[in-house]
Amino acid sequence: MKIKHLALILSIFFTCSNFSQADKEEIILNEHNFHSDTIKNRLEILDSKTPLELFFTPEVEATIKKYLKTRVGFYKKNIDKINYYLPLFEEHLQNKNIPLEIKYLPLIESRLDPAAISKVGATGLWQFMFYTAVENGLTMNSYIDERMDPVKSTMAAATYLQKLYQIHSEWNLVLASYNAGPRTISKSIKRSGGYRNYWNIRPFLPRETANYVPSFIATMYILEYADEHGINLSKSKKPLAELDTIIVSKKLAFEHVSKFLDFPNDSIKKLNPSYIHSIIPGGNKNALKLPKALVDKIIEKEKELYAFSESEFNKREKPLPDLYSIDSKIIYKVRYGEFLGKIARKFGVKVSDIQRWNNLKNDNIKENQKLIIFPKRIDLIN
Repeated sequence: MKIKHLALILSIFFTCSNFSQADKEEIILNEHNFHSDTIKNRLEILDSKTPLELFFTPEVEATIKKYLKTRVGFYKKNIDKINYYLPLFEEHLQNKNIPLEIKYLPLIESRLDPAAISKVGATGLWQFMFYTAVENGLTMNSYIDERMDPVKSTMAAATYLQKLYQIHSEWNLVLASYNAGPRTISKSIKRSGGYRNYWNIRPFLPRETANYVPSFIATMYILEYADEHGINLSKSKKPLAELDTIIVSKKLAFEHVSKFLDFPNDSIKKLNPSYIHSIIPGGNKNALKLPKALVDKIIEKEKELYAFSESEFNKREKPLPDLYSIDSKIIYKVRYGEFLGKIARKFGVKVSDIQRWNNLKNDNIKENQKLIIFPKRIDLIN
């Protein structure tokens, strides 16, 4: 159906219905956005601006129309996130000569959640698997998972994308390879008879990967034409605080920083998602990101913060002394005539300790009864 015929039908429909002018304009806009000719023309314009090949295929059209129904609402609700992260992605992609449109990839991978973890363990904005992350310079240990660090993970993603382009020399194949891995793409190339264009090997790809590039194109299409889809990216709903970082030289817990600065603990977690236990280990390369005003406050009162944090750590329950370790546990059989006081002296412990270890309500014990003891010493004389 041609657009002018559609407009005529809508005009007749509105004449017979009680719609406000704003409602009428929105319905016409929606119908226009879903029209195949509109989508095709817009894709051709986008294709002329990017090294990626954006073909208008039935699969691409269907995915775009599906996303127009299901994802525009999400983009509208997350304008602040989009405005915050996309410029960050652009900067690091530009540094590696990667098409800037690939900034939309994390929207597919993680929905812009830096703490996202998939069922198979892919983590962060760019959904890195463990070994791929390590190979591209990210650190992971008991305290830190840099896959959740927006800046470091983006730098690693740009490095990885650059490596994939060196392998495939075609950006759509790079996207497919990002999803399935270079080996899967190489196998699909062989099965296709040697074609090296994504659209030619697409029938030989796994279903998820075959749908991955159309999904990317649909995401890019909607956000490149954000205004036409009612997504106002021109301004953020609320201004973002200017952020800064400070190097942490001694161990700090988020809860201590929160108390010291009177700043919400959840906000610290959101700004520093790579510290998986909400603790920053001491060192010369671990940084804390906060609003600039709070960083300035820490610089002024750094010694006080570390002293406060140390005192808070010291308040935590301490493990039992080494002599109470599980390795020192013995099972003692009570001898004739022994009582708890005598046994306690024999092993250098308190009567109350023996009662606690054995869930005894009083001092009554009997011959051949077995007791758990964590001895500090063993008195061989007695």
